[in-house]
Amino acid sequence: MPTSRKTKKSPASPKLFVLDTNVLMHDPTSMFRFEENDIYIPIMTLEELDNNKKGLSEVARNARQASRMLDEIVSTVPDGITSGIALKAPSHGLASGRLFLQTEAIKVELPAGLPTVKSDNQILSVLMFLARREPERAVILVTKDINMRIKARAMGLAAQDYFNDKVLEDSELLYSGSCELPIDFWEIHAVGMESWKTEGHTAYRVTGPVASRLLLNEFVHLDGECPFEAWVREQAGRTAVLETLVDFRHNKNSVWGITARNREQNFALNLLMNPEIDFVTLIGQAGTGKTLLALAAGLTQVLETRRYSEIIMTRVTVPVGEDIGFLPGSEEEKMAPWMGALEDNLDVLNGTVGETGQWGRAAAVDLVRSRIKIKSLNFMRGRTFIQKFLIIDEAQNLTPKQMKTLITRAGPGTKVACLGNIAQIDTPYLTEGSSGLSFVVDRFKGWPHAGHITLQRGERSRLADYAAEVL
Repeated sequence: MPTSRKTKKSPASPKLFVLDTNVLMHDPTSMFRFEENDIYIPIMTLEELDNNKKGLSEVARNARQASRMLDEIVSTVPDGITSGIALKAPSHGLASGRLFLQTEAIKVELPAGLPTVKSDNQILSVLMFLARREPERAVILVTKDINMRIKARAMGLAAQDYFNDKVLEDSELLYSGSCELPIDFWEIHAVGMESWKTEGHTAYRVTGPVASRLLLNEFVHLDGECPFEAWVREQAGRTAVLETLVDFRHNKNSVWGITARNREQNFALNLLMNPEIDFVTLIGQAGTGKTLLALAAGLTQVLETRRYSEIIMTRVTVPVGEDIGFLPGSEEEKMAPWMGALEDNLDVLNGTVGETGQWGRAAAVDLVRSRIKIKSLNFMRGRTFIQKFLIIDEAQNLTPKQMKTLITRAGPGTKVACLGNIAQIDTPYLTEGSSGLSFVVDRFKGWPHAGHITLQRGERSRLADYAAEVL
């Protein structure tokens, strides 16, 4: 065990974080995320950045961006980098620590069984050297490689994951978009309450402790003898305006022949059908109806009310198992195997068009398909979608940076719906807390033109519901 573990650290001295390559390739701006603490980049990290800079993948782009940022930082110091480079100016005040680059050959005897030719082990040797050289302060390895963290801790060294990209530590704490009101809500909040009618809805202005905790466009419900469902249309201090909803569970309010089967689906359709809501996020396990609700709402607003010109659907092409290789055809044909969920849901929706005979049904199916465009994420950069209904499926596999790229494609009159299940993430290095879907749910909550709902109940089949519960 290194001697640094036996020495008492000074709480006043800044920590020294040693960055692994995967941290820089995951977030090129990570150098500016450690506030007053210092960061150290081993020479092997730079070598691995160089090895991964070629190509058009997200990892290669991040590697190139990290290299450019390092070049800009280093070029600002004409006198040398041995004593460290202040990060306050390059980070525009985000970080006040110093950046250290490895400028000397380091030779440390690694434990037997760890080959020195492996880059991970060379970074561990740098960590051992720094821990012995600077016993007065904490020296910590930051890496997204789980096995590397295990090896470091087995050697008595401090190691941790990169936390700055995480919106929350526990997915249970993620904003659900709805809350249950206490049983005594009306008794406490009825004093001075105002109510009025607006466009077929009833609005209530209430004041009290619960109102202060509500967010804009958050749904509230109260069960009992007189069930109540509403959403928050205004909120200021201890006062909130609650407005009743359209009941999409009733056949007269069906959306493309689809009616809500539970409370959360009703909330979701209120968001999807409201023209004032530009950004909708739906999270739920398999079979909760995310894609079906979004498609039904999109088709209604494209073909019936003509609010949008067409539906654009995209998703991340991350395979669950082995990749099947290159696919022939145009962009839409290449995306077709990834769009099985679209085809399945269209089969359901086409069955709700009505009994118009075989020819009428075929014409309706052709019309529906002509208004749905399938696009690949790879060609989204630089595009602008005007008056479109954009559906991003399997959004849990997007990084926050990719999510920003997609959402900023929205032009005037465009609505964006992000659908996903954060329990099914297939992208390496992404977790429930760092997924782009969790990121946007957290950042957009409370914005007047955005809404979120977590779908709780599966409606696919009793087999699917039971499997999701027990497997």
